Amino acid sequence: MSVEITESSVASALAAALEAIAQATDSSSLKAARSSFLGENSPLAALNASLKDVPNDQKASAGKLVGQARAEANQAYAQAEERIVVAEQNAKLDAERVDITAAPSHFRAGGRHPLMLLQEEFCDAFVGMGWEIAEGPELESEWYNFDALNFDEDHPARAMQDTFFVEPVDAHLVLRTHTSPVQLRAMLERELPIYVLAPGRVYRTDELDATHTPVFTQIEGLAIDKGLTMAHLRGTLEHAARLMFGDDARIRLRPNYFPFTEPSAELDVWHPTFVGGARWIEWGGCGMVNANVLRSAGIDPEVYTGFAFGMGVERTLMFRNQVQDMHDMVEGDIRFSQQFGMVV
Repeated sequence: MSVEITESSVASALAAALEAIAQATDSSSLKAARSSFLGENSPLAALNASLKDVPNDQKASAGKLVGQARAEANQAYAQAEERIVVAEQNAKLDAERVDITAAPSHFRAGGRHPLMLLQEEFCDAFVGMGWEIAEGPELESEWYNFDALNFDEDHPARAMQDTFFVEPVDAHLVLRTHTSPVQLRAMLERELPIYVLAPGRVYRTDELDATHTPVFTQIEGLAIDKGLTMAHLRGTLEHAARLMFGDDARIRLRPNYFPFTEPSAELDVWHPTFVGGARWIEWGGCGMVNANVLRSAGIDPEVYTGFAFGMGVERTLMFRNQVQDMHDMVEGDIRFSQQFGMVV
């Protein structure tokens, strides 16, 4: 559609273009102004297209009028574009500015969890006595976890309220309730004599509270050799207690019952700095390996004897380092770990 080219129509189109360009505040609005007032469908473009309909004797003056208007609009656009680009770059740099005079933010280094450190300290003590470290699966066969360890079918530990059974139940798989299956695997797989320490996570259906957690760390030891007695067990545990609690540490053994040891004993350690006064603290269980367990592993109890023991790492940390709440050990707060030194 032809548009009449007059000074008034050209000035109006130019004024509209200049106003739109001047009002643009960012790259997006400037591009929109260019499309509307300088693009192919803009008033200035329509005036330029109408030059073909102007009489020949008026083409020179009309072309000059339209050309000057378009040049002025393009120049204004270029100036606005430069202004907006500079402003946007300055805003970006300002947003990314670093105040080198500000106090630095301190990097908080991570560290080993105290439970892992304590477990490794315990393992190092027994490796120093010539023992080996043994590991096994956390998803365990019910036979390894119970049957071969002399647990009767109606033993309370096999009940659903104590053990995590893995579906389908007839697969007879459980999350191990102790690291004793590792001991049994060691008896089946290793040559005699055997001296192994079995650390690892175990699972029981306890509620998480100040003194219990459904997932905790246990360390169990097993020695199978000719002529081992309760005296060897006591001597081993006394030495371990002194390494863990100091040269003045003392232990005592109280008669108890465990399916996989006979005779069995409760292991106590003397705690001279316990909150509320010095006292004996239950540390774990121990005893001579039951003959039925030896037979399950194909070991002749008439030739070989053995002793076993076990204690919880969390419990050891609680009374050795005055930790009052089990939540502190499982919540992953680095402030808790920092109390024990940020050991890498």
